[in-house]
Amino acid sequence: MAIFLQEIKRNRLMVLLWAVCVGTVLATSVVLYPQMASQVDQVNEAFANMGSFTSAFGMDKVNFGEFAGYFAVECGNSVSIGGALFAAILGIFTISKEEKDQTAEFLLTHPVSRKRVLTEKLGALLVNIVIFNVILILFALLSIVVIGESIDANVFCLLFASLLMMDLEIAVLSFGISAFLRSSGMGIGLGLALMFYFMNIISNITEDAKFLKYITPFGYTEATTIVVDKAIPVEYLWPGIGLMVLAVLCAFAYYPKKDI
Repeated sequence: MAIFLQEIKRNRLMVLLWAVCVGTVLATSVVLYPQMASQVDQVNEAFANMGSFTSAFGMDKVNFGEFAGYFAVECGNSVSIGGALFAAILGIFTISKEEKDQTAEFLLTHPVSRKRVLTEKLGALLVNIVIFNVILILFALLSIVVIGESIDANVFCLLFASLLMMDLEIAVLSFGISAFLRSSGMGIGLGLALMFYFMNIISNITEDAKFLKYITPFGYTEATTIVVDKAIPVEYLWPGIGLMVLAVLCAFAYYPKKDI
């Protein structure tokens, strides 16, 4: 458990800072809702005339004047991209930073197997992602209470459950990639998260690219779809779970034999 606890301790400040930053954006968006609601007609008319941009972000599926619709569009998008970037950075650094910081030789000379190192690091990564999401939920609940609004509890839980799954998927995929790297790989992690994000936007704009939703985790975290259907589109979730399992298997197959 020593490696697990060290990873939690080492990343605690990063987790807290990212959670506070993303949570502040989330809370600010919620607090601005009463002002937006007073101009709902103008806002809906503006969105109606934005063409493909409206479809790209799912704004054509919900009523922006209702709090659930507003929360899905404004908060769903900001939390999803913020969480994805955090998960990618944390995941990509989990293993590769040992070689980047030249601490791998010290760590791997201890009487622990490389598989145990990977197991404890992966466990710490998953716990940190959960902590990050719990903090965001607290920010969301507090800000909703402050403005005196309410949102269906089932929809709220589904939204954050899907966001948690997306963060876990991106973090685990980045973890798997980091096992093959000899440098930090931050660009790869950020590129992966942004690639997934734009895949979802493209799939919303054109029917010919709908298949991309089976690849990107943003396909099952689209807040507007969850608000309307009151369900997570699990047909897009299962491929993501498969990719997570594959990433972990690849990491555990390669890293124990890797030449450090």
